[in-house]
Amino acid sequence: MAWRQPISGLWADLAVLGIAFVWGASYPVAKGALLFAPVLVLIFYRFLITAVVMSFVAHKEIAATIRGDCARGVVLGAILFAIFLAETYGVSLTSASNTALIISLCVVFTPIFDYGLSRKLPPIGVLAGAGCSCLGVAALTGGMTAFTFGDLLVLSAAVLRAIMVVTTKRLTAGRPVSSAALTALQASTVAILTITLLLLQSGVSELTIKGGGQFWASVAFLSLLCTIAAFYVQNAAVRGSTPTRVSLLMGTEPLFGLLLAPIVVSEPLTLPSLCGAALIIVGTIAGIIFERKMGS
Repeated sequence: MAWRQPISGLWADLAVLGIAFVWGASYPVAKGALLFAPVLVLIFYRFLITAVVMSFVAHKEIAATIRGDCARGVVLGAILFAIFLAETYGVSLTSASNTALIISLCVVFTPIFDYGLSRKLPPIGVLAGAGCSCLGVAALTGGMTAFTFGDLLVLSAAVLRAIMVVTTKRLTAGRPVSSAALTALQASTVAILTITLLLLQSGVSELTIKGGGQFWASVAFLSLLCTIAAFYVQNAAVRGSTPTRVSLLMGTEPLFGLLLAPIVVSEPLTLPSLCGAALIIVGTIAGIIFERKMGS
């Protein structure tokens, strides 16, 4: 029953870093796919494929999931829907680089939510690490003083990501639901909510795609790697770790986005961007060390 086992220790850390790498590449890929389809259509196909694949893989686990845990999966799916609605509309209105950088601010919000719900102040070391990462993001974006509406949507997605990590930990702690079943339930919820909103807005005609192979290749990458693999790993890792630790590791996402930008969209590397990346790494490592000390 390997699907039921949370990932823990070093493997959890490496798995979350893998997610950060894949998600760092996802923004330019999504930006390209939006040239061929509207936001809701991209989200729908991405999560439809995810729901179908994960439902097939985890059909036994889903059948064994009790009603209460199904409800938990739907709640988490609704939060995930809100995240991708804000994030995908955001990336359509701002640059892929800005999206990757701003979304990483969830590392600042997660400790506040995590410890705040426990009526505790986050450890100073954790706040310092998160603050260092925040300074790194500011350096990467040149100060982040001129937010566009797209940037604001991505910032909202960052807040929702932090809520997602904390809520996943709290709703699934000690529950028998497998990570695969949880991922399938979340993806199904997102697909259903998206198609409902799409039908209310414009009808089925919008589902016709003229982008050909490039669009479907992008959807396959976003579904199979950035959604199926990534959210399964995140669900498993957060159950074997802590929300703050997972979020700090996910804070390396803009670094990977920065390193992949010259390859994917030919964006140049600059000295401020490299300094910002260094601050993110230092902040992430410092936050993890202090969080580990507090948890031991």
